[in-house]
Amino acid sequence: MGAFFGAFRSKRVGMLLGLGFASGLPLAMSGSTLGTWMTKVGVNLKTIGLFALVSLPYSFKFLWAPLLDRFSLPFLGRRRGWVALTQLGLAAGIWGMSTLDPQSMPAAMAAAALLVAFLSASQDIVSDAYRTDVLPAEERASGTSTFVLGYRIAMLVSGAGALALSDHMAWPAVFKIMALLMLPMILITWRAPEPEAVRAPRTVADAFTKPFLDFFARPGALRGIAFVMMYKLGDYVASGMIQPFLIKTGFSGTEIAAWFKMVGFAAMTVGVLLGGGMVAKIGVRKSLLLFGVLASATNSGYLALSIVGKNHFLLAAAIGIHNLCSGMAEAAFMAFLMSLCNKSFSATQFALLSSASTIVGRTLGGASGYLIEAAGWTVFFATTMAMAAPGLVLLAFVPKEKEAVTQPG
Repeated sequence: MGAFFGAFRSKRVGMLLGLGFASGLPLAMSGSTLGTWMTKVGVNLKTIGLFALVSLPYSFKFLWAPLLDRFSLPFLGRRRGWVALTQLGLAAGIWGMSTLDPQSMPAAMAAAALLVAFLSASQDIVSDAYRTDVLPAEERASGTSTFVLGYRIAMLVSGAGALALSDHMAWPAVFKIMALLMLPMILITWRAPEPEAVRAPRTVADAFTKPFLDFFARPGALRGIAFVMMYKLGDYVASGMIQPFLIKTGFSGTEIAAWFKMVGFAAMTVGVLLGGGMVAKIGVRKSLLLFGVLASATNSGYLALSIVGKNHFLLAAAIGIHNLCSGMAEAAFMAFLMSLCNKSFSATQFALLSSASTIVGRTLGGASGYLIEAAGWTVFFATTMAMAAPGLVLLAFVPKEKEAVTQPG
């Protein structure tokens, strides 16, 4: 048990809670919370499903990550300066979304949501690089768990919290509140320590070529990318449609928010902390396999709800299963991605890996509304559960971390 609890004692691990919150808050504002707003004002499911495509910047962030590796702003260091700038932009972007009507101005709302997704993805690039650079190997899993805990707290606030607020005030006011919550995050970024300096790429050409040459020269690199793309496929496909599903099932925003607050937050907290401690105890590879098997059950509660209909016990079970399994898998998966990064190129390489992890799921998510209308919610959730299998098979063919990692230089 010493290894389990000792993994969370570092000050570096503790301060990642706030940075995780800053990264998690914007995600729902261009995703599930926006989808809920659109559902409540009568936008059709096909349009809501297509709005999943505005999240594609998260899947293509490796395209501009080299610039964030190469250049530093004249304040707060190589990583934190970019984090603070994107946080300020996100506050402005979410506020801008609050001034638009998604029913009468869908194109304008899509453009604003795309901007927020781009800024959020950019913040993720430098936040992930910061975490990779500042944490030693023995703190990767616990640091990731703490970061993910902050991230999930923020998603609870911008997801279930926004839902609850929407029952008592207009949606534009809800979005304005979320925009204002981004501002204190800049202070947290300012207080966070800067990682030890490493040699950055000397030219823009180096920044765009060397991270990819470094990574793809490793044995089994293509197998590793394939595994990363498939490991959390079902979770990504389902994520944008869960809240619309619950509303269509008959739950109010207040009911959904209450159960997410009571059950979801507790299950998520246990999941990410248990996941981080288990990785420290049994290692990344065994954790990926164990948590991947558990993740196959992530959407089983929603599958049951789609058959039974409105049922508060099943809603609690669905939220609990989803948050517990997702949290455990996330801790192991992020620690695995960090182990593959060269610190000289950590922004680009982590962005490449995290983009690969979402691109298939987010692209398929754009067709989720069509699948639901054609086959129903039950088939949809059963399909997302089956999507866990390819990743588990591919894990057996991924090189061990010690074979894949290139030391910073």
